[in-house]
Amino acid sequence: MAKRLSIVLVHGFWGGAAHWSKVIVQLSRMGYESLHAVENPLTSVAHDAERTRKMIAQQSMPVLLVGHSYGGAVITEAGTHPNVQGLVYLAAFAPDEGENLLMNMQATPPPSGAANVAPDSDGFVWIRQDKFRESFCQDLPQDEALIMAVTQKAPLGSTFGERFGTPAWKSKPSWYQISSEDRMIHPDNQRRMSGRMGAKKIITLDAGHASLASRPEEVCGLIDEAARAIT
Repeated sequence: MAKRLSIVLVHGFWGGAAHWSKVIVQLSRMGYESLHAVENPLTSVAHDAERTRKMIAQQSMPVLLVGHSYGGAVITEAGTHPNVQGLVYLAAFAPDEGENLLMNMQATPPPSGAANVAPDSDGFVWIRQDKFRESFCQDLPQDEALIMAVTQKAPLGSTFGERFGTPAWKSKPSWYQISSEDRMIHPDNQRRMSGRMGAKKIITLDAGHASLASRPEEVCGLIDEAARAIT
């Protein structure tokens, strides 16, 4: 039976909509027919939030937003849209009003993957290809990690300093998945952010940063739980 809501998936830095491929297949098998993966430009918080809002506005059913990594910051900004009924964060940033990503990152010691990130001459920030797997997705097979490394979508460095408005998690129910082996967003930082938002449920997976690809069944279980709670 088709589920009566739309799930909008929002990717993070160094990824694109295709990072959701395993989640999309699993959710479809679970009966979710209205699935949408936003392809954000990663050029600014404002651009990414606006692109996500446009996708939300196109849905005729209640929306569950799901954000991975920086995608959590995007759903925090865009999730105040009236169509949105809930938020799911996967190893994700969840900034408060007036904060920026740099402030969030500095709340805990830097994770090991931060040493492998650097800007290019145009201001785009990349993860070194030869260090991508160990930094971003150490629990994925070599071939999958190679594809992610070569196809990574770099954000503009200026995005890290942009301030956020009123967070959607203050008015919408939220769920959070912590990756205990994360090397891009420190697990302690994930615990801090999920705790202060008062998430309805927090689960911890022994996964790297790309839990959406390495642990899709558990991730979809949390999404399904959130979807059932809001419909």
